[in-house]
Amino acid sequence: MQKPSIPKGTRDFSPLEMMRRTYMFDTIKKVFRAYGYAPLETPAMENLATLTGKYGEEGDKLLFKILDSGDFTRGFTPDDVKAIANGIETSGISTNTLAAHICEKGLRYDLTVPLARYVVQHQGELTFPFRRYQVQPVWRADRPQKGRYREFYQCDVDVIGTRSLLCEFELAKIVEHVFGDLGINVTLKLNNRKILYGIAETIGHADKMMDITIAIDKLDKIGIENVEAELEAKGISREAINRLRPILELSGSNAEKLAKLKEIIAGSETGLLGISEMEEILGYIEATGMQLDIELDLSLARGLNYYTGAIFEVKAKDHAIGSICGGGRYDDLTGIFGMQGMSGVGISFGADRIYDVMLALNLFPEEAGITTKVLFINFGKTEERAALPLLQQLRDAGISSEIYPEAAKMKKQMEYANRRGIPYVVIIGETELASQTATVKDMHSGEQTAVPFAELARYMAL
Repeated sequence: MQKPSIPKGTRDFSPLEMMRRTYMFDTIKKVFRAYGYAPLETPAMENLATLTGKYGEEGDKLLFKILDSGDFTRGFTPDDVKAIANGIETSGISTNTLAAHICEKGLRYDLTVPLARYVVQHQGELTFPFRRYQVQPVWRADRPQKGRYREFYQCDVDVIGTRSLLCEFELAKIVEHVFGDLGINVTLKLNNRKILYGIAETIGHADKMMDITIAIDKLDKIGIENVEAELEAKGISREAINRLRPILELSGSNAEKLAKLKEIIAGSETGLLGISEMEEILGYIEATGMQLDIELDLSLARGLNYYTGAIFEVKAKDHAIGSICGGGRYDDLTGIFGMQGMSGVGISFGADRIYDVMLALNLFPEEAGITTKVLFINFGKTEERAALPLLQQLRDAGISSEIYPEAAKMKKQMEYANRRGIPYVVIIGETELASQTATVKDMHSGEQTAVPFAELARYMAL
């Protein structure tokens, strides 16, 4: 007999978990809508050509590819199919001619590239700037570990069709609003890819911009010595590395860091433009008195290829976990699909990590785990018929209610209510029928209250 299991890096969600996740998603969506963003959904799978080459070499390795049909692989061994799917030459099989036919589609890696594809495909139907939010799962063939899954949800909010830095400021406000509503204390880290280019240019390695950003993006995880070793392995000179280290270690306020950096990369026009953009964003933030911890982090790189301007990352202060939110400006993501000059900026909330933080810090309200507020005890057919109209009145009033489906022992029904976390039980027995008054038991306090049938819905709504 086969033992039931699910793929590594995926999870089942129990009803309790789903209620909590629904609370979290609803809270996030409510904030998105408050800022004028409209919902969008795209397919779970995209054409592989849409996804490939958008996330950098390391990102491409994490794409889940989908075999088109068993017909394509008829006569191949499992090892042959695996080799072709990974682009590996195998005896007797030309991967160049068959791989593209066998794997024409892939599961989406994020929600941003599908958004760019959607905007180009439907540009004639959209009003720009186009503001959308999207809450859907994504997939990455990563190594599963704590806080890192192969299937996980992202909650994205993006605006496309404007270069205004007001958009970056609004995303910072959304971060403040979302995590304030969820009760999570966070730090918003900011940087700019133009600044990173300016740094690479200043140390004499503008040609290795991607190698530098990929390496320094790992600073928090592997430490400065390992970052330097990786840079050296990529052909970055020791002299350049020695010039880079003090830049990454700049301290002081955000304004002080920018002032020092302005002197260091004064010869880079691109780098100075990035500093100017950062000063404008921080100016908006300062002018509005945001209650959010904001840090200029010069090691923040966001390894994805498509970022071109401001970049964001959010860390929880009270729980050790990776980033729980991140994003940035992309000036030409739609250009790869033939639509030039359409700048956009967005940020993605990592729902699964946010859930883990909220669970660890006990931030879910008790009602977020309640599916049923009221249970009617079932004493038999006569009592059932009296309870059903009252049950419907509660449901019509928006109060989640149910009746135990059979006339079981009272103890069993009460245990059911306790195990389900149902806060109220309504008892309608012979005495209650005679007086037309229900007995309502508060399962937390044990207190019982007599409530006339005609007032039950109003009482339970309080």
